[in-house]
Amino acid sequence: MSLLKKVGMWIVIMALTVSGFSFGLNASAASKHDVTRGEFITAVVKALELELGDGTSHKFTDVDEKLAPFVEAALSNGLVKGATASEFKPGEKLTREHAFLIVSRAVKTDEVFPTTLLEKFKDKDQFKTNELEELAKSVGLDIFRGFEDGTAKPQKAVTKVQVKKIIDRLLEVHSTHPEQPGEEPSEQPSNDNVSLRILGTSDLHTNFVNYDYYQDKPTNEFGLAKTAVLIDEARAENPNNLLFDNGDLIQGTPLGAYKVSVDRLEKGELHPAMAALGALEFDASTLGNHEFNYGLDYLDMVLEEAPFPVLNANVYDAVTGKNRYTPYVIMDKKVVDGKGNEQELKVGVIGVVAPGIMRWDRALLEGKVIAEDAADTVEKFIPEMKEAGADIIVVLSHSGMGDATHEKGEDDVVYQISQFEGVDAILTGHNHSVFPGDYADLPNINMEKGTVNGTPVVMPGKFGSHLGILDLVLEKDGDSWKVVDGTGSLREVDKKSDVVNQKVIDAVKEAHEGTIEYVRSPVGKTTAPITSYFALVEDDPSIQIVTNAQKWYVENQVKGTEYENLPVLSAGAPFKAGGRNGANYYTEIPAGEIAIKNVADLYVFDNTVAALVLTGADVKEWLEMSAGQFNQIDPASSEEQDLINGEFRTYNYDVIDGVTYQIDVTQPAKYDYKGETINEKANRIVNLQYDGKAIDPEQKFIVVTNNYRASGNFPGVRNAINTIEYAYENREAIMDYMIDQKTIDPSADNNWTFVPVEGDAKIFFETSAKAQNFAPKEGDVEYVAPTKDGFAKFSIKLK
Repeated sequence: MSLLKKVGMWIVIMALTVSGFSFGLNASAASKHDVTRGEFITAVVKALELELGDGTSHKFTDVDEKLAPFVEAALSNGLVKGATASEFKPGEKLTREHAFLIVSRAVKTDEVFPTTLLEKFKDKDQFKTNELEELAKSVGLDIFRGFEDGTAKPQKAVTKVQVKKIIDRLLEVHSTHPEQPGEEPSEQPSNDNVSLRILGTSDLHTNFVNYDYYQDKPTNEFGLAKTAVLIDEARAENPNNLLFDNGDLIQGTPLGAYKVSVDRLEKGELHPAMAALGALEFDASTLGNHEFNYGLDYLDMVLEEAPFPVLNANVYDAVTGKNRYTPYVIMDKKVVDGKGNEQELKVGVIGVVAPGIMRWDRALLEGKVIAEDAADTVEKFIPEMKEAGADIIVVLSHSGMGDATHEKGEDDVVYQISQFEGVDAILTGHNHSVFPGDYADLPNINMEKGTVNGTPVVMPGKFGSHLGILDLVLEKDGDSWKVVDGTGSLREVDKKSDVVNQKVIDAVKEAHEGTIEYVRSPVGKTTAPITSYFALVEDDPSIQIVTNAQKWYVENQVKGTEYENLPVLSAGAPFKAGGRNGANYYTEIPAGEIAIKNVADLYVFDNTVAALVLTGADVKEWLEMSAGQFNQIDPASSEEQDLINGEFRTYNYDVIDGVTYQIDVTQPAKYDYKGETINEKANRIVNLQYDGKAIDPEQKFIVVTNNYRASGNFPGVRNAINTIEYAYENREAIMDYMIDQKTIDPSADNNWTFVPVEGDAKIFFETSAKAQNFAPKEGDVEYVAPTKDGFAKFSIKLK
C-alpha cells in the first residue's frame, strides 16, 4: 500500500471520529456509546476506499438511501452478510466478535491460521460464530487483541473509540497484504442454482422393523425399514440431500418398553432407535414429547450415544435457565450446482417440542426443566443462526399444524413458524397427520406446492408410513445463498411390496427379537374375543377391562389412607379406534390365552396411573367434554348423518365407569375438541347417577385415569381438588389385574347408552371393514358397505 493511500485512509478515520460523520460524537464522548452495524460498515468501507455504487443491488428493506452504497460495497467485497435474507439491521449494536470477523474478511491472504489461536482467551467458550477460522485469522494478523485480564469479551458491544483502534490495525495489515478487495477480484463461483433435497420422518414411535407387535406378525404398512426404501430412492434422485427425523422416536411399541423395563438400556449402550437411524446416516433429529416419557436420566443415556445431533431449543434447565439440549446446529453441506461445480451451503437446523410435555410428564419434569413457547423460541434464535452464518434455516418442529391464531404456550404452532422471515423449510409431526393432504381449510395453504404461508412444509404421518420431501432451489446471494423456490411433498410406503432396507433390520435385530419373545409371555385368559371396533358407539369390553383394572389397582392403593372411604370411579378411552391411524388400528384379541402383546394392544401408551379427587359436578363436565366425540343429530332430517365427529381424538373419548349416564346427541356439544366452551348451556349428559341415585354435585369421588389426562386442561379435570400420582404404568396395573383374575370374561356393564332418537333419522358411522365379523347378530348396528382404505359404513339406530 502506498504512503499516500495510507495517509488518505487516516484522513478518513479522523474525519469519522472528529466530524462524527457516522458517529455524530467527538472522541471523548464516543467512549460512552456503542457502535451499530451500519456505522461500522460505513467506517470500514470509507477507510478501505472501496468503490461505491448507487446502492440499488442489495435486497435489504431496512437500509436507507444514505447507507445503501456502503452496504452494497461491503456485500460485493464479501465483508458482511445480512441478518436475514431481507434485513440488514443497521441499527443493531455490533459485537466485538462480529467486528473482527468483518475486518478479517477484508484481508485477502493465503496464509492459514489455526483455530488454536483462540484458545489463549479465558472466555473462549463465549465465541458463537461458526467462522472460527476467520476469527483465528484476525488474531494471527494481530487485528483481534484481547484485554489485559486475558479475555476476549466477544459478545461485548464495540465502542466508538475501539473502532478507531480496530481500523488502525486493519490499515497496518493492508500495508503488508497488497491484494485488496476490489483491486484484484478473485474468480467468482458459478451463479447457477443449487437444488437441495431435505428428507424427513416423524413419529416413528419405535416402529423400525415392519412388524406389528400387537398382532405379532409382519406388516407392509409401516416401519422405518419400509420408509428407508423410499429414502434410498429419493437420495438417488438428488445427491444434494439431508435426512432428518422429527422426534417421538423411543416410545410407542413394546420395543420401547422392552428397552426400559426388561432389557434396560445401560450407560454407553446404543439405543435401538439411534442404531436404526444411524444405519441410514441421518443428519440430525429433534426431541418429541414422548422422548420425555421415561425421565431425563434415561433420555440423557439415549442421547449420549447418538451418532448425529439431537436438537431442542425450547426446553431449559429449571435451575440455570440455560438450554438443556443443543438448540441448533449450522451444517457445512457440500453440494453441486447446475454447472457441476462444488459449492458449500451452511444449513441451520433448529428443533422445538410441544411445551405440553410439562403437563403430560409433570411428575418427571417439574422442577427440573421448563418448556417455552415453541414459535417464540424459533423466532428468538433466527437472528443468532443467521449471525452464525446460516444460509438457510430448517425447523424440525415437533408440534402440530395449529391455526392462524397464536396462543402463548400452545402445542400446535407450525402455522406461526411458517410465517417467520428467515425460516425456509419445516419438517413437522406430532398430529400423526399428513401434509400436503390435511389442513386444507387453513388460509394461505398451497396443497399443490406443499406450502404454508409460502414456506415448504411436510408432515409425514406416523410409524414410518410416509417419507417427507422438501425440495429447495437456492441461488447465490452475495457471499451466501438464498431460497428462491421450494415445495413439500410426501411419498407413501408400498403396502403391496415385501421389499425392506436390510440395514435397519440388522441394526435393531437383537432388540426386535427380544421384544417378540417378551410380548408372547402369557398373563391370563379370556373367554371371548376382545375388540374395539364398536368402542365409539356402545359400551365396550376393551375399555371395561382397562377401567376395571385401574379401579382394582387404586382401591388397593388407597387402603389405610385418607382417601379410603371415597368412592372410586375409573376412566378409560378407546385408544385404538381407527380414525387418522387407519382401518387396521383397532384392538383385536382372540379368545384364549392373553399375552403381554395383548395388554399392549389394549393400552398402547406408556402412561402411569393417576387419580383425581373431584366432585360430582366435575365428573359431569368431564363427561360433557367426552360427549364432543359425537356430531349433533337432527331427528327431523331425512339426510344421512354421521354420528362420529372426525375432529375429536378418540383417546379423548373417556368412558367413566362406576356411574351410569346417557348421552343425548340431539343436543349440541358443550365443548369443542380442544376443550373450549362453544355452547355454555348445552346438556348432553343426562340421567347421571351414582349408586342408583342422581349424582350429588358436591360429593367427592376418586376418578382413576392416567398422567396424561390428569395433567391436561380437560373440563372437569382442571377443577381437581387433589391429584394422586402413582409411579406405576397403567399397563402394569392391567397385567397385575389379569394375573390376579386369571380368567377374564370380556363383557361391558352397559353403564352408558344413547338417549333414544325419535323418528327415522338415518345415522351412520365408520369403522374397520373387519368389524363385520364381530357385529351383533341382532341389534341396532348393521353393515352397509365398504368405503375406502379398509373402512366400512355401518348404520345405527339409537332406540
